[in-house]
Amino acid sequence: MVDILIQLVLFTTKSIILVILGLLLLVGIVAILTRGKEKVHGKIRIKNLNKQFDETKTLLLEEILSKDHFKQFLKEQKTLLKNKMKQNKLNTDKRIFVLTFLGDIKASAVAALREEVTAILSIATPHDEVVVRVESAGGMVHAYGLAAAQLQRIRQQYIPLTVIVDKIAASGGYLMACVANQILAAPFAVIGSIGVVVQLPNFHRLLKEKRIDFEQLTAGNYKRTLSLFGENTERGREKMREEIEEIHQSFKNLIQEYRQQIDIQKVATGEYWLGSQALDLKLVDSLITSDDYLFSQATQSQIYEVHFQIKKSLLERLSTSAANAFVYLTDSSWFSRSS
Repeated sequence: MVDILIQLVLFTTKSIILVILGLLLLVGIVAILTRGKEKVHGKIRIKNLNKQFDETKTLLLEEILSKDHFKQFLKEQKTLLKNKMKQNKLNTDKRIFVLTFLGDIKASAVAALREEVTAILSIATPHDEVVVRVESAGGMVHAYGLAAAQLQRIRQQYIPLTVIVDKIAASGGYLMACVANQILAAPFAVIGSIGVVVQLPNFHRLLKEKRIDFEQLTAGNYKRTLSLFGENTERGREKMREEIEEIHQSFKNLIQEYRQQIDIQKVATGEYWLGSQALDLKLVDSLITSDDYLFSQATQSQIYEVHFQIKKSLLERLSTSAANAFVYLTDSSWFSRSS
């Protein structure tokens, strides 16, 4: 009986996986057919973090204090607010605009970042500050180059820019971070990986074994330096090495432009460091989490979290749901334990 149940569960699981794979294939085909017609649609969302901090504090005190003491607290808060409004301090407070960049290999979040930066630049002044919480292990050079360029727009308007790293800003993530006036990091955040890597498989010998010919015609000596299916040459490899070195040098030049205190030869080795080590190497300026930094600024600044919420099409929602379901069903933890 148990064997029958196990077989039934396995059969059901396999069936669901096949259905999801079919759905993913269908979504992929539709995505290819509709490529080029897609536009970024969405709207800017604003959250007042001062209000959020105050509401949290009020909720806690309501539970902790007696009724009389809590009423006294509310009365004092109203008096403080009235005095501030009389002195017109609400309009003269420094404003901090908070952005969050969660990076993947394609730096997909840059689509929202450019909208957020544009919105902030329409009202921000050099009296204000922009805080960007960056979390990224890096990815495509051109994509993260665009993300860094979006942050450069803030610097060009002479608006103070702070990047805070709670978990990781490596490779392309640090390419973005280095643009800031100051970089803050949690003690165990991963910082660095200032290098460039290119890796790809080559199936030439497999095709040759199977007596399958591969033809590739190019115009230009270096239109294709390395190939997935053709036979790679030493000349092509050397050209690719030259291109990687050029990109690496551009990376180092950007860091030196904004962080002249760094010994670039010492840190541009592709290594990464924890926040405390990165502080010694001057890759970051201070050790603090984004939570502590923003909370410490709340008494003297008005803090606004800015988020561009992208409206996803039905196709994108189906694609995301199918992908998540597939990952869930095929997760290795279903079948084995990891140590």
